[in-house]
Amino acid sequence: MNATLAATPPHTPSTIEVTRPDLDQGLGTAGKIGFGAAIVAAIGYVAYSVYSDASAVGIEPTTYLPFLLLFIALLIALGFEFVNGFHDTANAVATVIYTNAMPANIAVVWSGFFNFLGVLLSTGVVAFGIVSLLPVELILQVGSNAGFAMVFALLLAAILWNLATWWLGIPSSSSHTLIGSIIGVGVANALMHGKSGTSGVDWSKATDIGKALLLSPLIGFSVAALLFLAMKVLIRKRELYEEPKDGLPPPLWIRALLIFTCTGVSFAHGSNDGQKGMGLIMLILIGTVPTAYALNRAVPERYMAEFHSQSVAAEMVLRSDSAGANIAPADARRHVTAYIAERNFTPETLPALSVLVHDVDAQVTAYGSLAKVPAAAVSNIRNDMYLASEAIKGLGKQKPTVLSENGQETLATYKESLDAGTRFIPTWVKIAVAFALGLGTMVGWRRIVVTVGEKIGKTHLTYAQGAAAELVAMGTILGADHLGLPVSTTHVLSSGVAGTMAANRSGLQMSTIRNLLMAWVLTLPVSIVIAGGLYMIFARMF
Repeated sequence: MNATLAATPPHTPSTIEVTRPDLDQGLGTAGKIGFGAAIVAAIGYVAYSVYSDASAVGIEPTTYLPFLLLFIALLIALGFEFVNGFHDTANAVATVIYTNAMPANIAVVWSGFFNFLGVLLSTGVVAFGIVSLLPVELILQVGSNAGFAMVFALLLAAILWNLATWWLGIPSSSSHTLIGSIIGVGVANALMHGKSGTSGVDWSKATDIGKALLLSPLIGFSVAALLFLAMKVLIRKRELYEEPKDGLPPPLWIRALLIFTCTGVSFAHGSNDGQKGMGLIMLILIGTVPTAYALNRAVPERYMAEFHSQSVAAEMVLRSDSAGANIAPADARRHVTAYIAERNFTPETLPALSVLVHDVDAQVTAYGSLAKVPAAAVSNIRNDMYLASEAIKGLGKQKPTVLSENGQETLATYKESLDAGTRFIPTWVKIAVAFALGLGTMVGWRRIVVTVGEKIGKTHLTYAQGAAAELVAMGTILGADHLGLPVSTTHVLSSGVAGTMAANRSGLQMSTIRNLLMAWVLTLPVSIVIAGGLYMIFARMF
């Protein structure tokens, strides 16, 4: 398919004819059959994995309703990752397609595979960072009706906004959308319980994530522009700065560079974005099948001895005179829960946490291992371990003067032990999310690819511009993944393309830039409103 694009090289007001890459090639009959078979196989694999894990811990369903809700929730969570895949595919493949480095149909399959690989090799840090944004009371009661309402509301809100922006061909952030949905659920939950809307969210964590989302497009724009200018100074190869001609592939070394950057962005996107679905799936599993998923039954044998010694050390740090001697475990939990929700440090905070740490250690030690904790006690022990971990994280940020630096380090070590027992992701969850995200990249990508490839700058994307934008996107996302922060692949890549256009004095299409900015501004408030409204509806239905 041919199209005429206005291409204006720097200081040259001429209009030239270029060939749009072929975007109409599909997967073919064999590809469609394989695609459908992969979806069926993934769903069957998920069902078998849940059944196998439940059977391994002796769970025999007395009613099928919770498992039906579990299956629906898992499909919605995987559906979010699927939509995330085709919504964000353009970020990786637009540059290789519009520079003729790879045919479109091959590029999306290539990107899908490396998204798949990125999910499988991800750390899981981002997954639990997203989860910690949710209200503590909903996390502790995730298996309740309110818990299901929370999961359904935030996932459906994120899917709806992603589909709306995709339909309009506007690159927007799936990360931004999911975080807005989580905030909406938190605010709605607080209002429904007669609290201030601001009390329903961990705003310190939300602020950290907000800064990452705010800075990432600025980094993408400025660093990509600087990298492009540096390339023009250091790499004096004229063909690198010329637009593709007549659909011909670029020289081999340029093609290799572009494919490398496409691969890196795909892998980084899978590694970062795939984790968001993992965290929510783990919440669903913990709420419906706690015996199998609330505690990590696969910890190594040395775990128990290390956990006990670190618990004793943490308790000694937290013990303050005799202030905590008369606090009952139930009261200690209430104090710690209030501290996590309100971040209000009081004289009772450390003694209460000390009692909670002692109680957790006593229970875990009594059973001998996490694998031997009976079903009736699993949820309570997991919740206590979660409370202790979140409280220690809060103390690490507030750094109260009563805690020495050595004491903080002792608590941080103890927190790692708590997290090893509760914050884990089974291999099958990674594989299921990897399939959803990877398969999603292979469909629905055309709308946003056209926007990124044709509608950001006034000239056709050159080889150097594509490489610079992709290199910056890859580096930014991998860095954020290492820090445990979610960033927007869409924002980084789109702003990177815009930065290279500005650096080349190619000009920007302001209508597209306005749409991008509008989506960036509206994503949070719209997703907050949609998720909050859905949560209020679902909370009354369940």
